Amino acid sequence: MRTNPHILEINTRSWLRRLQEEYGHPFTLRDVPEEFLDKAKNLGFDAIWLMGVWKESPSARAIARTSQDIHNQIRAIKPDFNTDDITASPYAVYDYIVDDALGGNEALEHFRNRLREKGISLLLDFVGNHMAIDAPVVNEQPDLFINTGTQEPSVHKDWFFKNNNGVYIAHGRDPYFAPWTDTAQLNYFNPKTRTYMLDNLRKVANMCDGVRCDMAMLALNKVHRDTWWEFIGGELPKEEFWFQALENIRDEHPEFIFIAEVYWGLEWEIQEMGFDYTYDKVLYDRLRFSTPEDIKGHLRAEHLYQMRSIRFTSNHDEEEALKAFGREKSLAASVIIATLPGARMFHLFQILGRSARMPIQYAHDLFPIEEEVRAYYHKLFKISSAPAFHGGQWSMLGLERAMDDTFHNILAWQWKQMNTGKLVVINYSAGPAQAHLSLKGIKGEITEEFSGNTITITPEMVSQGATLQLLPYESKIFTYTV
Repeated sequence: MRTNPHILEINTRSWLRRLQEEYGHPFTLRDVPEEFLDKAKNLGFDAIWLMGVWKESPSARAIARTSQDIHNQIRAIKPDFNTDDITASPYAVYDYIVDDALGGNEALEHFRNRLREKGISLLLDFVGNHMAIDAPVVNEQPDLFINTGTQEPSVHKDWFFKNNNGVYIAHGRDPYFAPWTDTAQLNYFNPKTRTYMLDNLRKVANMCDGVRCDMAMLALNKVHRDTWWEFIGGELPKEEFWFQALENIRDEHPEFIFIAEVYWGLEWEIQEMGFDYTYDKVLYDRLRFSTPEDIKGHLRAEHLYQMRSIRFTSNHDEEEALKAFGREKSLAASVIIATLPGARMFHLFQILGRSARMPIQYAHDLFPIEEEVRAYYHKLFKISSAPAFHGGQWSMLGLERAMDDTFHNILAWQWKQMNTGKLVVINYSAGPAQAHLSLKGIKGEITEEFSGNTITITPEMVSQGATLQLLPYESKIFTYTV
């Protein structure tokens, strides 16, 4: 992939169902229209992450279909939903084979080959922390999971379930939330578990070009111990699972891409283990809740950390950007992530203008397309696919006061590659803002990419600079000759 790649996340089941409604016949991964792949290439996407391709868990599906919380979330958006359109959580993995409803492994291989012809990489999920409660391995090899044997646990009884052989096995969990009741918790202090999951990862690596590792920090030795210390003791393994996993996979697939979903300030630690990119949830939260000054502070982090961060304003776990941020702010936030160092991730339904997030278990999400939003994103992708945004040098810019203090609300940076410069300015506030902008080093013409307007830079303008005035949440991207 290019430096600073663009990644498109797709909820596979909902997407194929949407294609079925559009074209009037069922779709598997083998049948994806060529025009969709051409559009992804033309918009500059380097990779497609197919979220949720693995074999569906019947037990997880049954749990989802009877979940009042899931029903309430769907009903708030679509009151007349059909329970049969609810599927299992994609993160309760029954087995690492492609579900028959999606066409199976052969259909995925066909889809991957078509992506390769377009120069697009394929990313898939790897769920390291747990398996589905009815995955065959839960009954066949219960010792791979945190368990208390056939003896009921003396504490946290609600964290456990019994497998078919009467063994009490823990549900997967994040230490800050209730257990995921459709999952079984793997025990990474057992060497056999590590071997089993490494074999699964090797299987997945033969099917794609990279993986997004779900909740990757939960497999870290200290996190795993602190979450399950009552059941696994306190002595840490000598090696981290991810060190072992990344080394083994890259011996066989040197170009393989590893993306980690990680939180709690553990991003740098995960990066040091060799992950190509880690979630930048801090930036997401600051874009949504904080001030422009707080955002600038985060972007002053070490450059290598920036390059290994994956930025987003929407994904399957977060509320839809249009609702979470508001329309204008969400588009401004997308300009920010599309022009920063690091990977830039967008959700297909975000681009189509979905107004509110559906649970990932709901596969019949046929919201109307918001054409103005889609057109804006398409233009942004065209602009941010320019070579300077992928091979150039990035630097933040300090703006000066014009007539008031609103210049603090403007985010500004530039990219330079050979004789081409890109200047990005965003008023990330709900009021108008203005700032004094230096034009030193700029010569000839400067073009604003969203509007197409061109200005000729005179020597007088270079010496005096210019006053930049921006409407609320307005973004401008300028191209100039260095």
